[in-house]
Amino acid sequence: MRPSSHLIALVLAMAALTVIVSVWWRDMSMPLVFLWVALAVVTAGDLVLSALSGRMAVDVDLPSQGFVGHAAPFTVVIDRQKGKLPEGIDLRLDVGPELVIGERRMERAETGPVKASFDLQLTRRGQFSVRELWLKWPSRLRLIDRIVRLPVARQIAVIPDISPVLSGAVKTQILPLEAGQKDLRLRGEGSEFHQLREFAAGMDPRSIDWKRSARMRNLVVREMRAERNHQIILCVDSGRLMAEQVGGFTKLDRAINAALAMCWAGGLAGDLVGFYSFDSRPRLFQPALPGRAAFPRLQTICADLAYETQETNHTLGLTHLSGRLKRRSLIVIFSDFVDSITAELMIENMQVLARHHFIVYVALRDPVLAKLVEPEETTLDAIARSVAARQIVQERRAVMEKLSRLGVLCLDSTPEALTSDLIARYIEIKSREMI
Repeated sequence: MRPSSHLIALVLAMAALTVIVSVWWRDMSMPLVFLWVALAVVTAGDLVLSALSGRMAVDVDLPSQGFVGHAAPFTVVIDRQKGKLPEGIDLRLDVGPELVIGERRMERAETGPVKASFDLQLTRRGQFSVRELWLKWPSRLRLIDRIVRLPVARQIAVIPDISPVLSGAVKTQILPLEAGQKDLRLRGEGSEFHQLREFAAGMDPRSIDWKRSARMRNLVVREMRAERNHQIILCVDSGRLMAEQVGGFTKLDRAINAALAMCWAGGLAGDLVGFYSFDSRPRLFQPALPGRAAFPRLQTICADLAYETQETNHTLGLTHLSGRLKRRSLIVIFSDFVDSITAELMIENMQVLARHHFIVYVALRDPVLAKLVEPEETTLDAIARSVAARQIVQERRAVMEKLSRLGVLCLDSTPEALTSDLIARYIEIKSREMI
């Protein structure tokens, strides 16, 4: 406990009064002593009354896990076994730096308990804890602030965001590859035999199977569909640049979220999905498995993927990947670069890899750059930042154009649209038989 602001103000006022009276009216010492004694008695009585008012029961609730980039609710319910709860209860949480305390909401009924909820912003993957809860409330006469520290020791596991998978958004987006307009369009244009159909007006005469037509004495056509069981390798760069934050959490976490959504989409489309990560050296390699079987394994791997501080070695990482692949694959590379000079080695190694595989290069575009390019104010600092941002944007565009000329499909997306844009590109690749 500690003296409240009311008690401190009262003591300061009485101290000033004591000084003035002692200087001008020295024979008034006894009344001053009586006032000080009275204040001490009232403060002690306030303290005793507050101590006898009954103990409070505190119940806390925190989910065992949450998705990175989302908010987890931390709920506190305070009730008193006897009597009414004091007015003006304040709460504070002691959490690690990885958990950002967001909006706080208080609900209090006239006679019921006090319910407070905090939004904990989950900005990084890992296992984090809420250590302590601090309560503060004023005494009956508001002369004392009572402070209580309660150990909480609740933990939350922050895992990659798979909400697009759980909500069905990925399945809805990938559904046309299985049964719908795109699937109908793929029949007759794919590379995998589907079925024989009787020829009808409007069909392509080149699809007629003349040998079977001669046997059946009727024109039949070979209906084809898009080939399945392609091999997809999700390649995630976990180096220093990917640990930078974009829009509230790291590029690495956004890449992992998109990679898991891509894994689920590949499973729905009937393809095999593998995983590979690298930074200054090769890290993890998970051979390609059917997408739905690979998803839980990739989810576990990605949840434990560390944030590295070393520079990425694209030469070593991509060369190692090339040696592990025995068949043509769709390789989705999540990486980033600073400028065209630092991207030269990355471009050279992608050029080598693109000779035998189809490459999709995924980079995250920082929305802040777009705001800096066109500043609202025309101050010298704003103009200098605009020139620097424009140069960065131009160099990124030059690198993307160079990769496109080498046959690499580039995706420079915003953080919010990354997952949907990547799956849309995957649908396009499957539809055009580009693998």
